[in-house]
Amino acid sequence: MQHDPQLRASARAIYDACFPSDEWAPVGFDEAERVGTIHYRQAVDAALRARGIYAAKGEQLPLFEAA
Repeated sequence: MQHDPQLRASARAIYDACFPSDEWAPVGFDEAERVGTIHYRQAVDAALRARGIYAAKGEQLPLFEAA
């Protein structure tokens, strides 16, 4: 997901909010991303769903993060 910084940032925010400590997830976001844990996949799915909700019907989302 390195090619989509906004999606990655959204997934990280969701991951950190939902899995704030070792009691919730066995590893941090970067390691979870590297190995593709279920926690990471759920955060990415949530970020993709949120992206769809925030996009107005017929609006194309930006490909790159605005500077």
